[in-house]
Amino acid sequence: MQTELTETPYRLELLNSLSKVSPEQWDALLLHHAGPFLKHAFLRNLEEAECVGSDTGWQITHLIAKDPHGMLVGAIPLYLKQHSYGEFVFDWAWAEAYHQLGKSYYPKLLSAIPFTPVQGARVLAKVGKDQKAIQKLLVAGLKGIALDNDLSSIHILFPSDDDVQLLVAEDFMLRDSVQFHWKNQAYKDFEEYLAALNKKRRKNIRHERAQVGKELVEFEHISGEHSTAADWEFFYECYAQTYLEHHSSPYLNLEFLLKLSKDMPSYLHLIIASQGGKRIASSLLVVDKAASKVYGRYWGALKYIPCLHFETAYYQSLDYCISEGIQTFEGGAQGEHKMARGFLPKTLKSAHWLANPQFSQAVKHYLTRESAGMAAYVDELSEHSPLKSNTVLS
Repeated sequence: MQTELTETPYRLELLNSLSKVSPEQWDALLLHHAGPFLKHAFLRNLEEAECVGSDTGWQITHLIAKDPHGMLVGAIPLYLKQHSYGEFVFDWAWAEAYHQLGKSYYPKLLSAIPFTPVQGARVLAKVGKDQKAIQKLLVAGLKGIALDNDLSSIHILFPSDDDVQLLVAEDFMLRDSVQFHWKNQAYKDFEEYLAALNKKRRKNIRHERAQVGKELVEFEHISGEHSTAADWEFFYECYAQTYLEHHSSPYLNLEFLLKLSKDMPSYLHLIIASQGGKRIASSLLVVDKAASKVYGRYWGALKYIPCLHFETAYYQSLDYCISEGIQTFEGGAQGEHKMARGFLPKTLKSAHWLANPQFSQAVKHYLTRESAGMAAYVDELSEHSPLKSNTVLS
């Protein structure tokens, strides 16, 4: 598709591959705090490794804006979805209700980082005097694509706060979801962090760490720059095992991980557990030192040891954050069990636009009720904070 709007010098296009745009032009759209997941290398490697595209149900449909000289000035990472897997904002009930109206919910348009529930910019525009105009043009183009192709809906998952304001002004409805994030209060070491927890949580964590310690498990931290293909092959084996245990198939493949380790090594950090000299478990962190954030992505184990999951995926990660002075650890979507490990609830937004007015109105009423319920849920969680009552969060 190519669209030209009469009152703008910019031209909209759809791309079926990010390889058609140079890394320099794409990454120039990203603000310094955009994070690693929006980078050209991350999204392109998902495509080249066929984690998206092909027959995955994630058809690559990136929307871009170019100036009269053909230079990239804006973009929305975009996919035409044939299902709702890998999104972490669940709309299966919406799809069923739409089907009951005699209409097809799929395909739908989705702007998100595939398989990655992290907040970030979604409506990208080069900083300058036309930035807001380019963003409005992109959103208008997004709606035009949906209407011209009789698509049911547009979903923009975990947009930045600035994008949320833009999307609300463009008649998108907001939906709340809850994640659990850990904040570093300039802790000198893990013991000082434990001292900030209430007695019950502190005792529980010490017990869990002791359980793993009794099994003589040792841990190795490997930065992306020092990782080897063998390290990634082992991590993938652990990662795939987690999906196998849940009777599912992994979203990522070894090819993607190997590509990422070559293109973005400074953002990657592996934690590998061994027992008796044999590797038995692993977890992956994505590190954004510029934003002082660490993202816990995946974990897996080839041998069951009580509490090994908590040690490998959480406590070792928190140790790393403390030692490196990282401010925030995002442990991924869902998981109330994270609160017992010192994580606190955080509400994130997603934005949704539905083409059918009747269905849109029904969803709007539903979201109003859901939002009130979500707020009550977060309030209830906050009453069970793992932190001492006198702990001050910055």
